Amino acid sequence: MTTTQTSTKQDILQLLMKRSQATAVELATALGITPQAIRRHLKDLEAEGLIEYHSVQLGMGRPQHSYQLSPQGKEKFPKGYGEFALSFLDTLAETVGQEQVSSILRKQWERKAEEYGDRLGQGSLADRVKNLVALRQAEGYMAEWYAVENDSNSFILAEHNCAISEVAASFPSVCGHELEMFAVLLPDCKIERTHWLIDGEHRCGYRITSQDA
Repeated sequence: MTTTQTSTKQDILQLLMKRSQATAVELATALGITPQAIRRHLKDLEAEGLIEYHSVQLGMGRPQHSYQLSPQGKEKFPKGYGEFALSFLDTLAETVGQEQVSSILRKQWERKAEEYGDRLGQGSLADRVKNLVALRQAEGYMAEWYAVENDSNSFILAEHNCAISEVAASFPSVCGHELEMFAVLLPDCKIERTHWLIDGEHRCGYRITSQDA
């Protein structure tokens, strides 16, 4: 396999991670290559067990295949802490109780906020959001940010995977602490959760709006 082929296949996997699902034509348009080339890559990825598809009816034509990552494909993206952290927290909960574990997790996010705060900088809101996304990416999050259309004072921070998904599934309070952490890091902003992986959505999303406007 050539480097170009490998890169294109990785681009397809990343796009499906972001969008949850897409047709061959949608993928071809997004990546700027022909549908025929996309279908060759999709066939290879399906053979590798990294993607799967179902048929969808779009308009009056023939049904099209809508592709999505398989469980094996999702494992290509880092998730961080993993089973050891979850096992440790389960044991801790049995020993000291859920309330104490929640307190410990809150303390962890407070420490993380201090660490991030030292590296976030004091620039414009756009600069700070950009730096925050870079920090999240370094920790294994497939994170991105973009401005809200027709609102120059708002940005979206999107995370298409969760580096602590195993922990969040059993201890969803960590997600609340994460929201609190963002609020501490950006005290001049209103932070709202727009999407949540725990609720079955394909990403976690936050709307960040300046309150100084």
